[in-house]
Amino acid sequence: MAELSPVLKQATPVLAARGDGVHLYDEDERRYLDFTAGIGVTSTGHCHPRVVEAAQQQVGTLIHGQYTTVMHRPLLQLTERLGEVLPAGLDRLFYVNSGSEAVEASVRLARQATGRQNIVAFHGGFHGRTMGAGALTTSGVKTRAGIGPMMPGVVFSPFPEAYRHGCSEAEAVRFALTELDHVLATASAPADTAAFIVEPVLGEGGYIPAPPEFLAGLRERADRHGALLIVDEVQTGVGRTGRFWGIDHAGVRPDVVLTAKGLASGFPLSAMAASDELMARAWPGSQGGTYGGNAVAAAAAVATLDVVHEEGLVANAAEQGDRLAEGLRKVAAEHPVIGDVRGRGLMVGNEFTTGDGKPDTAGAARAQQAAAERGLLLLTCGPHANVVRMIPPLVVTTEQVDDAVSIWAEAVEAAMTG
Repeated sequence: MAELSPVLKQATPVLAARGDGVHLYDEDERRYLDFTAGIGVTSTGHCHPRVVEAAQQQVGTLIHGQYTTVMHRPLLQLTERLGEVLPAGLDRLFYVNSGSEAVEASVRLARQATGRQNIVAFHGGFHGRTMGAGALTTSGVKTRAGIGPMMPGVVFSPFPEAYRHGCSEAEAVRFALTELDHVLATASAPADTAAFIVEPVLGEGGYIPAPPEFLAGLRERADRHGALLIVDEVQTGVGRTGRFWGIDHAGVRPDVVLTAKGLASGFPLSAMAASDELMARAWPGSQGGTYGGNAVAAAAAVATLDVVHEEGLVANAAEQGDRLAEGLRKVAAEHPVIGDVRGRGLMVGNEFTTGDGKPDTAGAARAQQAAAERGLLLLTCGPHANVVRMIPPLVVTTEQVDDAVSIWAEAVEAAMTG
């Protein structure tokens, strides 16, 4: 009898039978508020009727039209629709299946386009589990442990983590940019540096927003040294942060945008966007893949973008995200074990710390499990798994946010006293 790998561990005990909007139901029809959204994937909620209809119709006409062999209409429609929301000048797209694949495609493009080897990534970033993307990842050692040596040509620089360093945001930005200049003077010569890659909000690294001044500093240095700025929007894109792209909060122009997770409401699809001039510098044959741009996933993505636009989900993410953060800060004020509440839009983290300021991994786990017992599904993140994150679908309502905060308050109380 075959079973799943023992390395795969469920964060909650739920055996999901069906999903509807912000809720999941188990086989006994117990309802759960899903504030995991499949790790930020179900942007329009579970089984949004428009997405279901588009996928069902596409399944009945063309499931797979391999897009370097034939072209199909859903991919053309999706490309046109993304062109309406991508940052100005990013008008060429390459489609694959996962965030990791998009990240690796961006590294390949950056190296070929610049003729340089090195990629500068930032501490706490998560870019994927494949060998190339994993080499860029430092959100936790589990992604890199036991598989070295990693891909060469990767250099790390500090991310501005004000809470961890016990300083102001401005001080954290100044430190991070000073250290980046030091990296460029000591570890990766500008003439060898192909690109900087950064998440607008650290995801697995602890839900830490990048201050606009930091992202502006990266843009300035990329321009000065002839490097590219790659923005990993795998988790932050498609409205998650209350703007369509997380980079929009900084008003900074990227050279490459990577998107996945929320793009197709649960169907595997990712993309790399760049300018026509930059994409043309990729070497012939360097882009491809069997399943990339799958017709059903593309149709679901078109429907997703329609729903995001027509239902005002980006604005809803901003409004409900503010309400969620406000409610969580009130809970934290009653429980000193929650040292920090932070995030952007519907991407909010609660960091658990001990009395002496050290990561409280056990406390975060107890609170996360207590929430699941009470019908609220959450995940942890951060290098020490001491941040409980909340990432509900973008369709979440005021009532559902308030319900989640109420359950969370009970869960934290139970975790700290039980």
